[in-house]
Amino acid sequence: MTQENLYVDIHVLQTVPSSNINRDDTGAPKTAIYGGATRSRVSSQSWKKAVRDKFKEDRKRHDWLAGFRTKRSATLLAKELMKKDPSLSFDDAREKAKKVLSDMGLKFDKAKKTDKNKDKDYETKVLLFFSPGQLEKLAAYVLENDNFDKKEVKKILNDTQSLDLALFGRMVADDPELNVEAASQVAHAVSTHEVVSEFDFFTAVDDAKKSDESGSAMLSTLEYNSSTLYRYANVNMNELIHNLGKDLALIGLKEFIKDFVLSMPTGHQNSYANGTLPQYVLVTIRKDTPVNLVSAFEVPVQSNNGYVEKSVERLEEEFDNANIWVGEPVESFVNANSEIKTKDGERVKNINELLDSVSTVIAKRVEDEDANA
Repeated sequence: MTQENLYVDIHVLQTVPSSNINRDDTGAPKTAIYGGATRSRVSSQSWKKAVRDKFKEDRKRHDWLAGFRTKRSATLLAKELMKKDPSLSFDDAREKAKKVLSDMGLKFDKAKKTDKNKDKDYETKVLLFFSPGQLEKLAAYVLENDNFDKKEVKKILNDTQSLDLALFGRMVADDPELNVEAASQVAHAVSTHEVVSEFDFFTAVDDAKKSDESGSAMLSTLEYNSSTLYRYANVNMNELIHNLGKDLALIGLKEFIKDFVLSMPTGHQNSYANGTLPQYVLVTIRKDTPVNLVSAFEVPVQSNNGYVEKSVERLEEEFDNANIWVGEPVESFVNANSEIKTKDGERVKNINELLDSVSTVIAKRVEDEDANA
């Protein structure tokens, strides 16, 4: 593992039109008060879910990208056991799966006498995050051993991680030895400016109503807003290499940057078709500390002629200020709409050139560190 600290910061400015991509418990778009002004907000959990969904779509290219986060780990393990040993019945396989997970200290729910669904007996009390590779290796171990060694099982569940597990980590309160330190941090996205939510009043007409009938079959409202969002995430390359190994970490970094930049949470997507692309992406490689530049927008941007260009100016000013404090990054790369003037970072043409440029620098730093070790 490389000893040099390497942090990859990803800064994105993206305009989102009328939308409600991440709603709160009342159905309204999530917001935050920042700098004394109400901002549009998209939670980090929501955007990480969007990234994981992208990983699942790309699993045909790399089957190690996406793992499972589920309470039904015993059922998934049972199905893997039956794949390897078709003579096993589902009930027997699930009992074996439950036993090995229980021996590790994981607690299971208990179905009530009134519950028709007895599958609850095979659900863990907490979500367990694991990779397809870990599932396959654990199934092989269970079939080869009548008695389970807790240390061996834990070793299996800490090796062969999927990319999403390596990036976002795993916390198991029942057994902290199964915890995986996250290699990435994702911030809540916030608008660079103040927002005021609006309401869409809509009606639905009954297509089968009689010609002499009037009125609508349904009346309702939906809250929405539009915004220019500042999005931020970082990757600790040391931790990612520790979790995945050097070769997979370099591939995984490219996959994460691409899918973070291009993903979009799907809340009310069919109602608003708000799938935009970023107008500005800045990726920096640092060896000092990751830096979130949201302080550029503590004073909300004000404009009657669009927010993007002013937001870019603010972001690049804050980037320069941060560099005075903590030093210049190893490298920085920018991709922006052609009409946007930028002053920081090497400008790249498209997402593929951005990914290749970042990966080349990281690979070279890692190789040099290994050669000097």
